[in-house]
Amino acid sequence: MARSVTAKKSLKQGKSPYVLDEQVGFILRQVWQRHSSIFSRDIGTNLTPTQWAALSRLAETGPCSQNQLGRLTAMDVATIKGVIDRLTARGLTETSQDPEDGRRLLVSLTRAGQQLSEKLAPNAIAITRETLAPLDAKERELLMALLNKLR
Repeated sequence: MARSVTAKKSLKQGKSPYVLDEQVGFILRQVWQRHSSIFSRDIGTNLTPTQWAALSRLAETGPCSQNQLGRLTAMDVATIKGVIDRLTARGLTETSQDPEDGRRLLVSLTRAGQQLSEKLAPNAIAITRETLAPLDAKERELLMALLNKLR
């Protein structure tokens, strides 16, 4: 693989060939920071991205176990538990025993959670649109395809 111009220049100057601005993790973090700023500004309520992910996934799937919800939202056990605890404290989710397995709890949206999810969905769509606004339609499609490939 060919070295970048910046990396070659760094080598000539006796510096490390590792150029932070060329690292995927660094770039993804900057993009995430930009997206998070847009999200915080525009979601219209005091929700974190992880809380919104749980609400929107429950709106899509209906009730499911906390463990399954964690898998569906790419959150570990501790994170999803904290998210659901906070959403439940706000009256947006509730838990009940699974009628098929009394050892398992199902998480579901309350009426308030369902209403909030429906109300905020257009905001969330607009947030994604603004995050991707610097790209044209073909670039957006390509970026999403490539990001999905990297999952």
